[in-house]
Amino acid sequence: MQAQKTGKTKVSDYFGKLFGRQIFIPIAALLLLAIFNLIADPSFYKITYGFNSAGDPVLSGYLMTILDYGSELAILAIGMTLVTAASGGQDISVGAAIAISGSVVLRVLCGTNSRPETLQAPIIVAFLVSCVVAMLFGAFNGTLVAYFKIQPMVATLILFTAGRSIAAWINNNELPIISEPSFSYFGGFIPGIPIPTPFFIALACVLVMTLVLRFTNLGLYTQAVGINENSSRLNGLNPAFIKFLTFVILGLCVAVAALIKVSRLSSINYSVIAKDIEMDAILAVALGGNPLNGGKFNMTASILGAYVIQFLTTTLYKMNVSSDALSAYKAVVVIFLVVISAPVVRNGISDFWKKLKLKVRVKEAA
Repeated sequence: MQAQKTGKTKVSDYFGKLFGRQIFIPIAALLLLAIFNLIADPSFYKITYGFNSAGDPVLSGYLMTILDYGSELAILAIGMTLVTAASGGQDISVGAAIAISGSVVLRVLCGTNSRPETLQAPIIVAFLVSCVVAMLFGAFNGTLVAYFKIQPMVATLILFTAGRSIAAWINNNELPIISEPSFSYFGGFIPGIPIPTPFFIALACVLVMTLVLRFTNLGLYTQAVGINENSSRLNGLNPAFIKFLTFVILGLCVAVAALIKVSRLSSINYSVIAKDIEMDAILAVALGGNPLNGGKFNMTASILGAYVIQFLTTTLYKMNVSSDALSAYKAVVVIFLVVISAPVVRNGISDFWKKLKLKVRVKEAA
């Protein structure tokens, strides 16, 4: 009998700790979506081995789609998490910045001819130029937020409004097309490797950010500024520079995502590319249990949240939900997450769990 009571206590403590962890929210959401699809249509998890038009082996299926498109969202979630933690706001110009950065890549590769037979510059050069441009626009947003004290969403509204027009202007409003097969590898498959390349790119980005957070004080400084800017200043930090730096890092993430985006089609559509992706990136941060008003963050939870968002998107598409209605469904998720993340609700859940554990222990003692 005593062993059974001890077992119940251990289970109760285990679930209490689990519910209290930040990463519990994206894991719970992932399990709910997984169970729903398993019940609705088990074929959702079917993965097919085949060959693409070039004759290279590829894996296809809904899970591979999640892995593919969720990876570029995970890359953006890395930068968005840092911006949110430091500034207590979000960058809504991410989609427009991707259009600009992708347009720069194509401009460098095409030169003056929108449809060149051969690349006018190495792909790595085009990517590095786009990184510089994206980081400059990130610096522009960061300057407005950090030094001019403009609310992040308002500051980034400028680029959100003008970004796609700038992207079209860069290529003289033409639609450049790259015919070089190797350029499509970044958004597709590397010959001989059946797993989508964006997954490996995202893996590399996650590894780099993990090392940065592990061996530098970036994470600590970012959280300190987000929690209390005045206190961090008194402790010798430069809050304005930390905020500025997070926007520049987000710009670098944008450049990587832009390379993947334009590589998928070897071209660009200025008005459609990465449309509303900033909302998905913000939602990934929220789904990771990170407070949208800044402060502490969990990068792992944000990255997992990005794949959960893509899981949700793929599930909705499979259910034949129109693209115009996707935002409405995601809005419901946002409302739910904001309510769950509210201090009043979380404290209430925590108090309820403590009372429940107390009752269990009283019964065991009796």
